[in-house]
Amino acid sequence: MQFFYNFSDALFAFMQRGGDVLYLIGLLAFVMWFLIFERLWFYYISHKDHLGNSTLQWDERADKSSWNSKAIRYMLISENEIRLDRNLNTIKMCVGIAPLFGLFGTITGMIEVFHLLAVTGGGDAKAMAGGVARSTIPAMAGLAVALTGTLANQFLVNKAQKEKDSLVDHLIAE
Repeated sequence: MQFFYNFSDALFAFMQRGGDVLYLIGLLAFVMWFLIFERLWFYYISHKDHLGNSTLQWDERADKSSWNSKAIRYMLISENEIRLDRNLNTIKMCVGIAPLFGLFGTITGMIEVFHLLAVTGGGDAKAMAGGVARSTIPAMAGLAVALTGTLANQFLVNKAQKEKDSLVDHLIAE
């Protein structure tokens, strides 16, 4: 239990040092990772049922060479491709927005530093260094979210493509 208290204290201190933009980055990271885990759940748990249903529908057909059969095969493949690609573009969008939120935090932090320079006349180096440090934390957080999201998104895209290829191989037209 002490671990959770220490972790929450460290997280709270980090959020205070980075400013309010870190809450946006944290919310974006939560949404992105929720969608990533949803896709992983689908690929490894739910997709097998859909693949089995599509394969069963195709195997029950006696005629697999007519135009109608090929249209049904194409429909089954398309339905599964839509299911496989769901939320991948949203994850990609979250990956693209994360560094922009980090840049937004950097800009707002630098505005605070320039305001401090204007008020104090530039004589307080410690306050300026603290403001510059505060402005770099959101950039680091945004890039960390984007980097981990990029790796996860690429894994999901590759997994989706492999599942699509597997489906095409299962539904063989004569």
